[in-house]
Amino acid sequence: MIKVALLHFCFEDYTIELANSLVKYVDLTLIHPEKVSDVCSNVLDPSIRVISFKKPRIRDPRNLLSMYAMMRIIKDIQPDVLHVQETNDPWYDWTLLLNKMPPLVTTIHDIFRHPGDSMAVFGSEYTRRIAFYRSQQLIVHTHQLKKILTEQFRIPQERVNVLPHGELGSLYQRRLSNHNSQTREPNTLLFFGRIWPYKGLKYLLQAMPLIAERIPEVKLIIAGRGENIKQYFPNGYDEKRYEIINDFIPLEEVSNLFQRSTVTVLPYIEASQSGVAALSYGMGTLVVASEVGGLSEIIQHKKDGLLVPPCDVQSLADAIIYLLSDRDLQQRMQTAALARCQEDLNWSNIAAQTAQIYYKEMNMQKKY
Repeated sequence: MIKVALLHFCFEDYTIELANSLVKYVDLTLIHPEKVSDVCSNVLDPSIRVISFKKPRIRDPRNLLSMYAMMRIIKDIQPDVLHVQETNDPWYDWTLLLNKMPPLVTTIHDIFRHPGDSMAVFGSEYTRRIAFYRSQQLIVHTHQLKKILTEQFRIPQERVNVLPHGELGSLYQRRLSNHNSQTREPNTLLFFGRIWPYKGLKYLLQAMPLIAERIPEVKLIIAGRGENIKQYFPNGYDEKRYEIINDFIPLEEVSNLFQRSTVTVLPYIEASQSGVAALSYGMGTLVVASEVGGLSEIIQHKKDGLLVPPCDVQSLADAIIYLLSDRDLQQRMQTAALARCQEDLNWSNIAAQTAQIYYKEMNMQKKY
């Protein structure tokens, strides 16, 4: 059986679910910084070997020692393949450039920094490109991202593999502290995740009065942190119409929000892929999203969700009204979304395809 080291610094949810299914196909060791260990505890398959290393804050020069410890772990494992979940950490990127690595597979979730995302590490948008060229195989979640890598960065087509982002609802249901299901609120919308300009919250807020004219009971939950939420409500807000949780959402509370809501709204003005959509599908929560970037590949319009033009307030309002007003349509779309969680968004299928990429690379190595 092929020996694989799976290294991640972030994208914990994705890595957990991939590892849980990947361990059925390969001899797997998971490597990560100690600070993400708590997120992974109690939800990883116990047969997965897990090795942690200390990782200080990004500006701390002790990162040199951290990277040395990480490389020692990799060398001790001697994996046939090292699979890395993309990082925004320049310390790793420079380590990748300056060290001899095992055959490398890298999953690229985002090629460019999102507009307005002030949390990205300075310079990381440039250093991360080292991984594009040092990796023997790349994995992306949409054909749009593959096109960017092959056309703008001149990565050969055969080195870029498109695998969907698996559903995340199952993971969050396992994390529920109390296993009581929340009652679905028939007219509740959810805007979830980091609040940055590219998420388009302002367009959803502009659409809310139009929706309320037709559906007076409509309510919007805004859950996440990022920008100062007060800028969107300079004169305060109606607490019956809006429920605002402008903070980090504890993992065990996330599923409650999705279970309560009928529709997750993604009014983004830019997107590469979406873990929020993957979570919504797994929770049976419907999706209305902008037709931008990778979202148009993830959401199947009028089958398991609705797509609208970006920045179009009237179209966004109309789509939400249309969906909230038709219970039969909601049921059909929910059934279609849950079916996809057993098909292309199923982690076992994604892990099997990932393992095929490993074996493809191993065969290439043997040729040379």
